[in-house]
Amino acid sequence: MEFFKNTHYDFQGIRRKCMTVSALLILAGIISMILRGGPNWSIDFTGGISIQLRFEKPVSEGEVRTVMSRMGYGDCEIKRVSELGGEPDIMILLKSEAEIAGSVAKIQSAIQQAFPNNPFEVRQVETIGPKMGSELRGKAIWASFLAMLGILIYVSMRFEFLFSLAGVLALFHDVLITVGIFSILNKEISLTIVAAILTLVGFSINDTIVVYDRIRENLKKMRTKGLEEIINISINETISRTVITSLTVWLVLWVLFIFGGSVIRDFALALLIGVFTGTYSSIYIAAPILIEWKARADRLQKRKK
Repeated sequence: MEFFKNTHYDFQGIRRKCMTVSALLILAGIISMILRGGPNWSIDFTGGISIQLRFEKPVSEGEVRTVMSRMGYGDCEIKRVSELGGEPDIMILLKSEAEIAGSVAKIQSAIQQAFPNNPFEVRQVETIGPKMGSELRGKAIWASFLAMLGILIYVSMRFEFLFSLAGVLALFHDVLITVGIFSILNKEISLTIVAAILTLVGFSINDTIVVYDRIRENLKKMRTKGLEEIINISINETISRTVITSLTVWLVLWVLFIFGGSVIRDFALALLIGVFTGTYSSIYIAAPILIEWKARADRLQKRKK
């Protein structure tokens, strides 16, 4: 099945405009992280307590926050955690070492006193020490770095080093945009989101390699054509496969995002952003880097002559 047949789109004709848009998105994400003091790490990485409560009658986040403020936890995070077909639970997140040392039993007792006619069930309590959180954060960063390094080595073996460098730069582009959008939306970076980022890295490089493979074939067959024209032809030849693959993944992710509940919603959101940027970067980041690098090399060669 092909959505596009015998296409002749000039994808690279607008490459600099697209690269400018990408740069602005990345810059907006970086500014957001600077203003917020870095990424919004979850308690997986900072340490803290997570208490999930299910009330018999609906309770607002504001009512629970009032109770927590009286106990001295005014800066805690309160959010609803909904599950498909059920009433939303209340999640209380406490992030500092002092809060970990506090008694969960006291928090439960205070909430019981505040809502005497509304019994609740403690669904889940998670406690992570700050040292463990710091170690997990370091391991998550190392895992992402090693994944990039492994991809750089693998693509260098399959193609030229310039191809692999352009592919890894496109991956950095995808990760930075995803993390930046999460920062702008004030979403937490948890272990689940790190898993989503590593997944999107694999998806993105897979799409890039498909395009690279066709570029390599056409470089041998079309020696008289310029690199920009060859890349445009290669992308047009693979665009149908790219759209079908990305669209099917997107449909599944939208189902997860809408119906999967809040537990998996952020994971699905990260992949929705990543699948889009991964497809986009294969065409407008990885391929244009090859063109710009070749043009730069040609200019240097002319100056030497």
